Amino acid sequence: MPRVSYASQQAKIEKEISKLQKQAAALHDRRRKPVIASIVKSMREYGITPDDVAAAYGSAKSGRGGKRKVAAGPNGAAKRAVAPKYRHPQTGETWSGRGKAPRWLVAAETAGAARDSFLIA
Repeated sequence: MPRVSYASQQAKIEKEISKLQKQAAALHDRRRKPVIASIVKSMREYGITPDDVAAAYGSAKSGRGGKRKVAAGPNGAAKRAVAPKYRHPQTGETWSGRGKAPRWLVAAETAGAARDSFLIA
């Protein structure tokens, strides 16, 4: 039995891979054509323009129709943004009242100001 060199086997395999990739691409194109035709037909039927599709496609990519993504907390519950409860009168910095108090509020309380004086009405 003749011995086949590694290089010739590799060339033969690469040629076969290339041939199969071309077949896969051709099959993919054949399967796409009727789908595209159906989409175009539906667009004409409902008066949808390519600009409408581009706008909808862009909003779907950015979070499904423009909805904001909500991060999950440590126990799997959704975290929601909390409205600010306190505001610094000079800088406009805000604090929700949750977690560690910000430095500006701690400094003001140390200076004798009441926390309630920073409440947002």
